[in-house]
Amino acid sequence: MGLRTTKQMGRGTKQASGCQGDHLAKEPVEDTDPSTISLNTSDKYPIQDTGLPKEEECDPITLNCPANSDVQHQVSKDVSCTETCSCPSCSLQVPTISDLLNDQDLLDVIRIKLDPCHPTVKNWRNFASKWGMPYDELCFLEQRPQSPTLEFLLRNSQRTVGQLMELCRLYHRADVEKVLRRWVDEEWPKRGRGEHPRNF
Repeated sequence: MGLRTTKQMGRGTKQASGCQGDHLAKEPVEDTDPSTISLNTSDKYPIQDTGLPKEEECDPITLNCPANSDVQHQVSKDVSCTETCSCPSCSLQVPTISDLLNDQDLLDVIRIKLDPCHPTVKNWRNFASKWGMPYDELCFLEQRPQSPTLEFLLRNSQRTVGQLMELCRLYHRADVEKVLRRWVDEEWPKRGRGEHPRNF
């Protein structure tokens, strides 16, 4: 009763091998079950962190930059301008040649110094040429009855008086520079802040 025949043993082996074959065939299906995935697979397939960046990872420049800084600066500038009127655009406004053209006495002195043509002294022609006036136009201004220095100044009225003084230094016209310097230091501040035209 306890002995098994060879036929029965063969059947048992076939059943065992059949079960083992079924088990091997089912293994891939069992491995795809999420509960059996090994934690080591994160090395092969790294997990993406979709959270917000940490503070130390952020660019400090973008964090420290205030929003609408230009608007805030403009507002504060306007407030200080109405309260104390000490902003650079009011107190330290640089005079332009157009401001200089309003002073007839100064213009007369400059014309007397720059209109004449001397072979060794630089005059309005050198100034105008330096600022890009073509030769034909220089000759045309010489033929006109109006002062060529005045015409030169009118055509460059948007430039600053400081730029004109630089030309005086360049061409060694200390006499003209001295006149302009005295006007900037003494006469220009006497004009009220609202008396001279402002460029908007």
